[in-house]
Amino acid sequence: MSIFSSLKIGQEKYPALTGIRALGATAVFFDHFPPFPDRQITLNVMAFFFALSGFLIVRIYYERAQLNRSWLTKYFVNRYARIYPVYFLLLTLALCLQRDFEPWDLLTNYTLTHALFHGTKLIIQPSWSLTVEECFYVLAPLLMILARIYNTLVPLALGGLSLLLALVVSKLGIAFLGTPAFVLTTTFFGHFLEFFAGAYLALAVMKLEKSGTIHTPGCQFTLAGLIGVLLLSFAMSRIYGHPPLDVRAVVLINNFLIPFPIALLYWGLVRERSILSQFLSGKFLGLLGRASYSFYLLHTLIVNYISVPLLDATGHRIAWVILTLLFTWCASILLFAFYEEPVNLFIRRKFLSNTKQIGLPATLFR
Repeated sequence: MSIFSSLKIGQEKYPALTGIRALGATAVFFDHFPPFPDRQITLNVMAFFFALSGFLIVRIYYERAQLNRSWLTKYFVNRYARIYPVYFLLLTLALCLQRDFEPWDLLTNYTLTHALFHGTKLIIQPSWSLTVEECFYVLAPLLMILARIYNTLVPLALGGLSLLLALVVSKLGIAFLGTPAFVLTTTFFGHFLEFFAGAYLALAVMKLEKSGTIHTPGCQFTLAGLIGVLLLSFAMSRIYGHPPLDVRAVVLINNFLIPFPIALLYWGLVRERSILSQFLSGKFLGLLGRASYSFYLLHTLIVNYISVPLLDATGHRIAWVILTLLFTWCASILLFAFYEEPVNLFIRRKFLSNTKQIGLPATLFR
């Protein structure tokens, strides 16, 4: 049995969005280990992941979300099973490599609260985004129920209010939420609109699915979303190319403008059978997309502890970047196939948290 069939690759409900994860993870890799050190990626890749998280969580859980102990327990077990086992394994590995056991860093990193405290060490550098994701997971049941009872403007208003409160706290001069810039760039409160864009998209897709008319000819939505993303990326490159950096402009584009073309792009990928959607829906990118979470956490460890020392000793940067990319993807696929997915399914079965009473019959990865 091939790895594609055993992991049911290619049977996702929205396969093009799985392929997006593979491209996003690869873009993050090149941001951290660029072939040319003086050329950094200016695209806000995390906005793509945050919008996708908003979409997936709402699509899976919206119709059955409840604020009772039974449902919330199984919902959080699902989130724990998907996120924490791989993180725990690689965080422990990183600690062994770094040999830095400062108690506060251990506490905040193991509890995934590290990116709520300004100045706290990130033992795995990209893991700041997991704190952002976890904050969304905690708030999502309430936000979904408010949207179901009232309308989507209520969760949006609550997100805006939470950002204002976080900015007030950031002025108190304490480590928690730190500074306004920290809130806007590193916390859920600054990034809530990206999640909301994905959540709103999920509600629109669900409405179409109930009418049975989700697919549409052409590629106008995909093309419009791509153009919007490219224009904002060009604007970002211009901002970064003219120091000193205009932080306000960066925050405006990253946090409040780019979620809209990203949602439009996703809308097109879900509804239209374009060349791009077919490419992203392929089994190879589907496999990479499924392994992208392991890749996201693993790549900086491989870069920092293997590739950079070898690069410093031998030179040939482009060759080492390509070899590192290939090796990291191979390692990530193995980690996903033999650890991440089996442990995830084991925990879900153990706590009976993969039932129709919680969300969709399984996940969007059937």
